[in-house]
Amino acid sequence: MDVRVQEQRLTKKGKQTRDRIVAAAADLMFERGVAGTTVEDVQKLAKVSASQLYHYFKEKRELVLAVIVLQTERVLQAQEPLLSHLDSMEALRTWRDAIIQLQIERKCQGGCPIGSLGSELADTEPTARIEVAAGFLEWEQAIGRGLKAMHERGELRAEADPNALALALLTTLQGGLLLTQVRKDTLALEVGLDSILAHIQSFVV
Repeated sequence: MDVRVQEQRLTKKGKQTRDRIVAAAADLMFERGVAGTTVEDVQKLAKVSASQLYHYFKEKRELVLAVIVLQTERVLQAQEPLLSHLDSMEALRTWRDAIIQLQIERKCQGGCPIGSLGSELADTEPTARIEVAAGFLEWEQAIGRGLKAMHERGELRAEADPNALALALLTTLQGGLLLTQVRKDTLALEVGLDSILAHIQSFVV
């Protein structure tokens, strides 16, 4: 069953319990990875019994899918309201600054919550890979909407491809987040984002 459909069928109390389980699992998997997180770990952090946890999630795979959905929501919501208004170079640069500041506050730990899950699961869990890809697509489309608005207003030259630019921006962001995590500094992220923003600027009329 689709994790979103399952959630819609719950009572208010049931949804609160399920949300607590998924949030606990998301926090643990971000810190330790999926393989390093046991169902017992989640049960303890969420303060639920084994029977409660298995009532909502028959196996760990189901819980992982719910975590991917939650992490996608968290990542996109954390970038609002900036992400919904990336329709100017000023807005893009403000968004860039906010992303870098978040990494500084996190002390460059953890990387991207969606990307980390994708890296761990893409080759071994096909269903999880599809869910992660859907999360990245949602992120890419959110970026693309702002670039398309600029293009439609004639602020970007006709030959500019908003979809390609959005994908390039997200790709640069992901690579920068990984190097930030490994290097423990934001220089690669800053250089990467500044370079792709300069490329987008080159299309500005």
